[in-house]
Amino acid sequence: MNSTTEIRGELHLADRRLSYLDFGGPGRPLLALHGHLYEAQTWARLAEALAPQWRIIAPDQRGHGDSDRAATYTRDDYVSDAIALLDHLGIEQAVTLGHSGGGITAYQIAARHPDRVSAIVNVEGPVCDLDDGPSALSFVLSMPYTAPDRQALLDAIGPLAPMLGDKLRPTPDGGWRLPFHPQDTITSEQETHGDHWADWTSTTCPALFVLARDSQVITPEEGKEIVTRRANTRLAELDGDHFVHTTDPEGFATAVKTFLATL
Repeated sequence: MNSTTEIRGELHLADRRLSYLDFGGPGRPLLALHGHLYEAQTWARLAEALAPQWRIIAPDQRGHGDSDRAATYTRDDYVSDAIALLDHLGIEQAVTLGHSGGGITAYQIAARHPDRVSAIVNVEGPVCDLDDGPSALSFVLSMPYTAPDRQALLDAIGPLAPMLGDKLRPTPDGGWRLPFHPQDTITSEQETHGDHWADWTSTTCPALFVLARDSQVITPEEGKEIVTRRANTRLAELDGDHFVHTTDPEGFATAVKTFLATL
């Protein structure tokens, strides 16, 4: 495994602060976008696996991690944040990689700013989700956003403690908080719904779609359609569930590295 030098940076936008990790190195830039419930640090192992050929830049997306909460969480918002970060770092063109909602953002950046994206890695990011029922993440609404101490917050989130325990943040008043606000998460997740086929198929740069064999989000049939309906797109099927980049980090890194080697 290669070593990386991780630097925490901040981009100050008009109404808030966007925090990001730059894993550094001399390699080609790759913008890595986490999904809901996660943060930039989720890409640390991938950054190590891809160094030194690739330099991973990963934001804590709006309302996540160390980034400030935002007034809105639309698809355009996420795309604008990504472009602002690339501009801030002086990066003209990058590979965009994203998981779940971040995967949608990865290909929507390419659709709306094709000159800024050289290739796309979409990890379990839906292309068409017309479900208008309750959010799949509605369970977060039962969680408190803050607690007086870390253990109280861990106790409150119960079975999600193993997943979120290392992501909790201290608050200025001595308490602890989740790395996302529950209501913001629901608002953001609902904004991912819709028919995004036009965005997905509007570009022809090289793309990799990563499908988990035990995905709770995308069926095998949907995954194959996502690949066949877009030009210049490859499929990588991996064991694991929707969070395949964490359940099979080595297989995931190998699939991404193999794809990037073709660029």
